[in-house]
Amino acid sequence: MTVKLGTMAVKLVALLPSLLLAVKSSRIPIRSDPFSLRISPASSCRFDHNLLKMADLEAPLVRPKRKKVWVDYFVQFRWIIVIFVVLPISFTLYFLTYLGDVRSEWKSYKQRQKEHEENVKKVQKRLKERNPSKDGLVCTARKPWIAVGMRNVDYKRARHFEVDLSAFRNILEIDQERMIAKCEPLVNMGQITRATVPLNLALAVVAELDDLTVGGLINGYGIEGSSHLYGLFSDTVVAYEIVLANGQVVRATKDNEYSDLFYAIPWSQGTLGLLMSAEIKLIPIKEYMKLTYKPVRGNVRDLAQAYIDSFAPGFDDECNENVPDFVETMIYNPHEGVCMTGKYASKEEAKKKGNKINSVGWWFKPWFYQHAETALKKGEFVEYIPTREYYHRHTRCLYWEGKLILPFGDQWWFRFLFGWLMPPKVSLLKATQGEAIRNYYHEMHVIQDMLVPLYKVPDALEWVDREMEIYPLWLCPHRLYKLPYKTMIYPEEGFEQERRQGDTSYAQMYTDVGVYYTPGPVFRGEEFDGVDAVRRLETWLIENHGFQPQYAVSELDEKKFWRMFDAGLYEQCRRKYGAVGTFMSVYYKSKKGRKTEKEVQEAEKAQLETPYAEED
Repeated sequence: MTVKLGTMAVKLVALLPSLLLAVKSSRIPIRSDPFSLRISPASSCRFDHNLLKMADLEAPLVRPKRKKVWVDYFVQFRWIIVIFVVLPISFTLYFLTYLGDVRSEWKSYKQRQKEHEENVKKVQKRLKERNPSKDGLVCTARKPWIAVGMRNVDYKRARHFEVDLSAFRNILEIDQERMIAKCEPLVNMGQITRATVPLNLALAVVAELDDLTVGGLINGYGIEGSSHLYGLFSDTVVAYEIVLANGQVVRATKDNEYSDLFYAIPWSQGTLGLLMSAEIKLIPIKEYMKLTYKPVRGNVRDLAQAYIDSFAPGFDDECNENVPDFVETMIYNPHEGVCMTGKYASKEEAKKKGNKINSVGWWFKPWFYQHAETALKKGEFVEYIPTREYYHRHTRCLYWEGKLILPFGDQWWFRFLFGWLMPPKVSLLKATQGEAIRNYYHEMHVIQDMLVPLYKVPDALEWVDREMEIYPLWLCPHRLYKLPYKTMIYPEEGFEQERRQGDTSYAQMYTDVGVYYTPGPVFRGEEFDGVDAVRRLETWLIENHGFQPQYAVSELDEKKFWRMFDAGLYEQCRRKYGAVGTFMSVYYKSKKGRKTEKEVQEAEKAQLETPYAEED
C-alpha cells in the first residue's frame, strides 16, 4: 500500500519542486547589523569584526543581477501543490508506516528474531543467484527517491542487481541488562524512541529527524546534541551483522576476527556488504530535558567562541559537572545566536512550582528554531521539554527548510489548521522533481554539513558568511576518536599534544556546521554559482582537515574525494571481503550525476590497487 501511494504521488506531481528557492517574501528576517554597512542590494562593505575598525574594510562584493527563468515563477507557487497533494499523501504514508510499526511491536522478540533469520537466508540466496559475468553490481531494491538525503541516488538508474531489504524494519531486542538495542537497518528514529523512551532508555545518539534510519546513520552519517559525549551514531554501535559478497553472514565487533570490517563499515555507504542488523548502545534517561537558552552577540568569531564555551571544558577535563547532556547552537545572523544546553531531568523536578514545561511536539506549537530565537528578545531562560519531543524538535519544520517549502507554514493559523500534516516527506518531494527542477535546486540552494575541528569553527563561520551568506546555521559538536585503525574519517595527527579546549587524549572534538538554506545573493536576485560554491567549500574542508557527509551533493572528483577521506582500511576490506566487483565503490556511489552502463562495466572491472590521492 505504501509503495502504491508513493508511485501515485510521483505520477500526480511529476513536476513538483522539492526544497527549492523561496520567494523573497518568505526569507527569515535578519535583524539590523550595527557593524555592517550595506551599500546596495548588489554590494556591501563589512568592517573587520575582530578589531571593529573602519580601516579594515573589505572590498565590496558585486554580483550582477540574475535574469529570471520559468522555474523561478514555478517555485513561487509550489506551496499550492504541497498543501493539497504532498502533505495529505505524506501524512497517509506516515500513518501507514506507524501502523506497520505497531504491528511489529505486537510480535514477541522471539518471533521477530525468527522472521529476521528467515529474511537473512533470503538475502543470502539472492546473492548466490547473481552471475557476476552477466548481472550488474549489487544494490538494494529500495526506490531511489525514498532516501532522506538530498543526493539523488543516480547510480540506480544504471544496470544493477537488486536485493530486497524492505522487510528489515524491526526492533529485534531491547536488552536492558546489556543496555543494547538490536535493530534492523530500516528501523527509524521515531520508531526506536517510541519503544525506548517509555522505559527511560534511549540510544546514546538519536538523530533529530524521525525518518532517519539505523542503516543510513551507520553507513552514512549520524549526529545529535549528545555526540560531544558519545561520538557519531556509528561510534555507539557494538556489533554489526553483515552479509558479505559471497553470501556469508558475519558478526563484526571491535575485538573479534572481523574487527577491521567493524571499523571500516561507517561511511562506507553499504559498499562492503549488506547490513542485516546492528547492536547499538543504550543509555539511561529521564522524562524531561531541562533546556537553557542563552543569547549571544558579537561578530562571528565571538559567536563561535560562545558556542565552544557553552559545553567544552579544558583538555581532558571530563569530570567537569558543567558539561551538559545535549548541546546545539543556532546562528541567526552574523551577530546573533542562541546557545542551547540540556540536562536530563526527572518528572518530579520538571513539575516543581515555578518551572515551565513546554511540549514542543504539538502540531500547533511554534517551530523550534523560531521558538529558540525568542531568547534574543527576552534574554536567557530555562524550560523543561518532554524528552522524546526534544529528540525530534526539528522534525516538523525540517530545521528551517519548512519556511522555503511553505512560506506561511510558521503562521499561527496554518499551524493550528494544518500543522498536524507537517512535515512533507523529503523522499516524496524528491520523487516529484524533474531534471530541470533538480538542477535549479543545486544552483540556488545549499544543504551541506561541514565537519571541522572545534578550534576551526570561527574560521568556518567566517567562510560561510563571506562565500554564501546563509543563515540560520546549526552548530553541533561531536567527538572524533583515535581508533586502532585509521578509518575514512580520523582526527588530526598530534592533536593531543595541542591540548585544546574540548579535546581529550583519546578524541578530538569536531563540530558539524550545518549549512541549510538559500544563499543571500539568491534572495537578492543576484547571480550565484551553487556548483562552484560547493566546490570551494569542499576545497576549504580538505585544506582544514574537515569532512563532508556523503548524503549531500558533492562536486569532488575521485582524486579529491580520497584526499578528503582515507582509503587505506576501506580498500583493504574491499579486497579482503570480496566487495570489489560485487558492490560499487563508495566514491562511485556518492558521485554526482547519472551513471551509465559503461561506468557500471568499468566499476565491475575495478583495479584492486588502492586509489590513494596524489598531492597537487
